[in-house]
Amino acid sequence: MDKIKMMTKTMVACAQNMVKELEDQASSNKNGETQVELDKQFQELTADIISHTAFGSSYKLGIEAFHAQKELQEIAVKSLLNVQIPGFSYLPTKGNWRKLTLEKKLRGTLMQIIQSRLSSKGSGYGSDLLGLMLEACIATDQGREQHQLSLSIDEIIHECKTFFFAGHETTSLLLTWTVFLLSVYPEWQARLRLEALRECGKENPNGDNLSKLKEMSMVFLETLRLYGPALFLQRKPLTDITVGETKIPKDHAIIIPSAIMHRDKEIWGDDADEFNPLRFQNGVTRAAKVPHALLAFSIGPRSCIGQNFAMLEAKSVMAMILKKVLIHTFP
Repeated sequence: MDKIKMMTKTMVACAQNMVKELEDQASSNKNGETQVELDKQFQELTADIISHTAFGSSYKLGIEAFHAQKELQEIAVKSLLNVQIPGFSYLPTKGNWRKLTLEKKLRGTLMQIIQSRLSSKGSGYGSDLLGLMLEACIATDQGREQHQLSLSIDEIIHECKTFFFAGHETTSLLLTWTVFLLSVYPEWQARLRLEALRECGKENPNGDNLSKLKEMSMVFLETLRLYGPALFLQRKPLTDITVGETKIPKDHAIIIPSAIMHRDKEIWGDDADEFNPLRFQNGVTRAAKVPHALLAFSIGPRSCIGQNFAMLEAKSVMAMILKKVLIHTFP
């Protein structure tokens, strides 16, 4: 967490640029207002943040890799409902050529970034997410002599792809839904603005004062409960197990509908469909009738490894916005 806090300055700087653009747009109008589609703004912002925090000085190459992966994701989504014909993906169609080109570009760009880090032994691997991962997966003996990687290059490339997938879309959605709810419930917007001004003052947010934004954490948790980015979780048991009265055989896929469970009135109370951040005022484990009812980041050893990063990023952005901008919906 201490190393993640060091990235707050980068997160805040990116958010500051976005807020400055919004202020400039508003000041150019007589009434001091401007109408923007914040979902698009947040997509661009979180892409900028993850490119900087994941790849540091190589962020320009990181942005190229991000755009390649985003287009590959769009291609994959469009083909989900297509009839799967054996061997079709090998035919020289326009779509297949585009997919192949993007995959080569993505791999080549990430390989270039990774190899440059591995070759810079003397100066370390960097304090960004890639550097922290390389430092963690390179085995050393007691004399700090470098040995082989505990992950293959392909595995490191896949982890870099995961940085983008997990650190971009999910945080963007969280910020979008939070802004929507704060515009619908202006009393909570006012509470969070006062909290941000009280804890951060006129200075930019940092890792220490962001950790003091308790009410903001409550709002984010309630937003994740009502509008979590993940609609369901999937697991497979390693052995035959029994849950309650249900017997589940080994390797049998289990779908956990978190979106439905987050609105279960037997667990969350009669106000389960309502926006009530105060339910989290005593912590996540006491918000519902069972301690692990919130599945936004999953739970247990397979919980989201990036949840601290995501919450710190969301707090950095929201604190900057609330200190400068008044949010309301347009009809």
